[in-house]
Amino acid sequence: MSFTIHGLGTAHPPDAVTGDVGLALARKMAGPDVRTSTWLGPIYANSGVNSRFQVLSTPVVRDVLNGTNCTGSPFVPTAANDGVGPTTGERMAIYAKEAGPLALRAAAAALGDSAFGPESITHLVTVSCTGFGAPGVDYALITGLGLKPTTQRTHIGYMGCHGALNGLRVANAFATADPDARVLVCAVEMCSLHYYFGNAADKLIANAIFADGAAAVVGRGEPTSPAPLLSGRGAGEVGSSSPWTLTASASCLIPDSASDMAWTVGDHGFEMTLSRRVPNLIAARLRPWLESWLSDNGLSVADVKSWAVHPGGPKILSAVEESLGLGPAALAPSRAVFADYGNMSSPTVLFILRRLRESNAPRPCVALGFGPGLVAEAALFV
Repeated sequence: MSFTIHGLGTAHPPDAVTGDVGLALARKMAGPDVRTSTWLGPIYANSGVNSRFQVLSTPVVRDVLNGTNCTGSPFVPTAANDGVGPTTGERMAIYAKEAGPLALRAAAAALGDSAFGPESITHLVTVSCTGFGAPGVDYALITGLGLKPTTQRTHIGYMGCHGALNGLRVANAFATADPDARVLVCAVEMCSLHYYFGNAADKLIANAIFADGAAAVVGRGEPTSPAPLLSGRGAGEVGSSSPWTLTASASCLIPDSASDMAWTVGDHGFEMTLSRRVPNLIAARLRPWLESWLSDNGLSVADVKSWAVHPGGPKILSAVEESLGLGPAALAPSRAVFADYGNMSSPTVLFILRRLRESNAPRPCVALGFGPGLVAEAALFV
């Protein structure tokens, strides 16, 4: 038995921010010594992001750019908050208001893409690292979708950009243990709520690429049919019309990297640390581990027909290409999602999987994500 996807849905806030507008916001919201800097422009020009969606609405953006505060938003720079931005409590109040409805839209889309009714869901797995609150997103989904009050809930919290892969692993455990289980996984993130107002370079880069979004998957356990490729290395590929099934997952903590990627709760939002070493660490350490895991599953890197690699940034995607010897076409779906939506943290890899699934991409497919630790997570779909 393996977890088989029967529905996949995504959602994002209505308001988009283009690269030009993002740069203008950065000059208004950054500390005084950054606003006139010459290096802020290249950060946005080279980000690889064309547009991003965020819960900080167009009226708030207009107030920031005009130097007014008709909306009363704590994100508009004032004499009191200039240089630090809103308190964490103010940011969490917006998360509590907005995360549930956004997750609800993605989950409803996933159910609509499947033949499952809300009353059939037995397990709910929620994923988020950008906010805390109770009752939380799980409550919003149970009440908003009309799930049974007996639905079993599990939350995957604070695991960063690979969180959805952790959520799928939990879904697979439920689905394989109980043939009657129907599992809904929903990841929702509001990275824009942690917009940084200071002058640290790595955090300013995060301002340029992170965004908001939600994605959901619904499925159940089904007998795993031996795929042609799995019966002999290089023997063939899984038919594009067959359901997408999670057959294996893996995790690898990269040694001596704890300080290179971190996510810390501060007084003025959650603070991202992303060192310059991360792409080099991925380039050097990814392939040996991935080759060993794929070999355990009867595969090689060359046997993988499609890739869903979380776009942590352009350099991270390039590092994966370098490590695995992939051509540009292999990660084109990841770059396309990154350009259209930015880095939404945990939901992003599900946006990529949706694009691959809708285009009937060949399999086996490997999904990869990287998070605080530094930890790599992988999932194999056939």
